[in-house]
Amino acid sequence: MLQAARLRVAWSVRSPRPDMKNPFFNLYSHGFARVAVGVPVCRVADPAFNAAETIALATQAAQKGAVLVAFPELGISAYTCDDLFHQRALLDACEAALATIVEASRKLPAALIVGMPLRVEHQLFNCAVVVARGRIQGVVPKSYLPNYWEFYEARQFSAADNAAVESIQLLGQDVPFGAGLLFDVDDIPDFRFHAEICEDVWVPIPPSSFAALAGATVLVNLSASNIVVGKAGYRHQLVSQQSARCLAAYLYTSAGKGESSTDLAWDGQALICENGELLAESERFADTSHLLCADIDVERLSRERMHQVTFGHSVRRHKAEVDKFRVVRFPLDLSLEKSLPLARNVARFPYVPADPRQRDERCMEVYNIQVQALVQRLSASKISKVVIGVSGGWIPPTHCWSAPRQWTAWACRAPISWLTPCRALPPASAR
Repeated sequence: MLQAARLRVAWSVRSPRPDMKNPFFNLYSHGFARVAVGVPVCRVADPAFNAAETIALATQAAQKGAVLVAFPELGISAYTCDDLFHQRALLDACEAALATIVEASRKLPAALIVGMPLRVEHQLFNCAVVVARGRIQGVVPKSYLPNYWEFYEARQFSAADNAAVESIQLLGQDVPFGAGLLFDVDDIPDFRFHAEICEDVWVPIPPSSFAALAGATVLVNLSASNIVVGKAGYRHQLVSQQSARCLAAYLYTSAGKGESSTDLAWDGQALICENGELLAESERFADTSHLLCADIDVERLSRERMHQVTFGHSVRRHKAEVDKFRVVRFPLDLSLEKSLPLARNVARFPYVPADPRQRDERCMEVYNIQVQALVQRLSASKISKVVIGVSGGWIPPTHCWSAPRQWTAWACRAPISWLTPCRALPPASAR
């Protein structure tokens, strides 16, 4: 009993409770980062209302421990303003709404990316504005303006390449401006993000591809993206493949309830993917504002890029594009003293799917790989007899046999259940 008491005391001393102020129990201590995408209800041409919804979701995201939260394309004005975009009253109201968001961000340990129309040197740009800690960190204009099918953005906006300046005055601040901006969060190693807007990811070589080569591990897309039959599934493929190809996390948010349905419909689909894997997806056609969060493994992304040396080869090949990027650095003053557990599904057996159908497919694939390799080896080496051992580890003599080559080929093509220990020996007629 005395020994048991000593063990209990030792355990209580050496194993702190998860609610203690210990950095070990904070996900940011282990190379992870929590990110979020918001899909707020909006009102067309009502920037004050839209800003209030944005601030409410940003506050929720910060309370959940997220360091980055993205909002839809032109979310401050709404996407469906059409020719109202050229009205000074709307543009002035959007800047006033941005000012309220910037002020609210002073108390939030998170970076916000909001969409709005912005006047620059007598041109109007569709922009992603990065806000953090009471400052505008940068403004990224949209690179590709769709002007086909139901889209006619070139009627109202100019593309990023038309910009003649690299910095602008906005709300009394000197702000970096351009499509080639990357944002580093000083508090989180390797957490560098890039913003692009809707159509940018639908083109053959998205801006985010070059941003990834320039070091961005988190790619963000502010989208409006109306819905048509089959489009949601295509978005899944698009976002997943871009995150896999770039070895990055990809955050995608789009417009939902409140956008005008005179010509188009909206589903508010939001996605978060990491290296080809879907981490989280929002409810579509929701009636209320909603937030989607996920924990991304930033350290894993960095390590994957180190392993895949052709990623570095691509950096060298596209050096001219990579060199165009500028890096904006800022702190968020994160606190690691509070407990922030990982909110991410971790498979108990990482290489064995939990879903029975996927597990059966995986087992069959493993079986076919082994069979094909063994048959090729035997054929190439012209071995007439082989010894096959079937075991979960140590192979006892009774689980082995010497068989002619014809029997080996038959055994290799048999169902996997035939190669269990209880059926290790072939029938007498086959020996």
